[in-house]
Amino acid sequence: MTDEKLTMFGKEKNPSNILPVKYTLDSKIKFQCHPGVSCFTACCGTIGIVLTPFDIMRLRKHIGISSDEFLLRFTRPDWVEKTDLPGVKINLDEEGRCPFVTDKGCTIYEERPSACRYYPIGMANFHSGGKEDVESEKFFFVVKEKHCKGHLEDKEWTIREWRADQGVDLCDEMNSEWMELVMRRKSFGHQATLSPEAQKMFFMVSTNLEKFKSFIFESRFLDTYEVDEETLEKIKDDDVALMFFGFKYLRSSIFGTQDLQIKQDKIDARVAEMKVEQKEKENSIVDTYEELKDDRDKLASMLDEVKQSKAYGGPGLDKK
Repeated sequence: MTDEKLTMFGKEKNPSNILPVKYTLDSKIKFQCHPGVSCFTACCGTIGIVLTPFDIMRLRKHIGISSDEFLLRFTRPDWVEKTDLPGVKINLDEEGRCPFVTDKGCTIYEERPSACRYYPIGMANFHSGGKEDVESEKFFFVVKEKHCKGHLEDKEWTIREWRADQGVDLCDEMNSEWMELVMRRKSFGHQATLSPEAQKMFFMVSTNLEKFKSFIFESRFLDTYEVDEETLEKIKDDDVALMFFGFKYLRSSIFGTQDLQIKQDKIDARVAEMKVEQKEKENSIVDTYEELKDDRDKLASMLDEVKQSKAYGGPGLDKK
């Protein structure tokens, strides 16, 4: 384990609060959180939770508002996992508390974000040197903060049972491809930067499926990419299918994978454009060469005149 802070979807934990033990799915823990625990909801403040696309989709549907309204009312922009990938975090209130939490508990508990479901169990998935072809090391760890009294409860679970009870397995399934995009971006390090256009596209797909759907069906997207009719029918009405299609598009557009194929006529047109551009560049180079050649010839002619003038005792070039 490195000295760097571990993060779970943007929620940083002080390494001193992480027990120095690697857990498996069958490892046992004692923990329970309920209104009778003295610290109830204390962990719902002074936090920074990056919302995944699945989180946003579930929450805005649960509340019954559009993505635009949800983003405006309940989030603030931030960077995902210390990358140049733009995302959003839950916007805390003036007291540093989650806007969905009251003294009686979480008002969106059934649809709460992925990071909330993980606590106090984290999952580490490390790649050696960020290399994709190297098998990753995956294990679990326990976060034990001083204020949390849930660890003093007698309820015993295996990590597997806790994850199933909290709905973490579903979140992992829904978040896995998005997190792979984030980890792939992190593996490039700071030497590579995304273009503003790529950042805007990542933000749209990650936070606003309604706008992404409009982008697909109301722009020239379908004139550019090969998308079969079955997929088109699914993403028209199924937001989960639309979300995963968005991840496929991001892999292709940002990282150059072959998940989506560009139509052949578009490729041919682009090749033709590149040939024209190349020819124009070649012509420009030739024109520049000819101009330099003319200048050189003129200069050589002037020097010859000077030499001849001096040879015959003439005054040479007139000086003005």
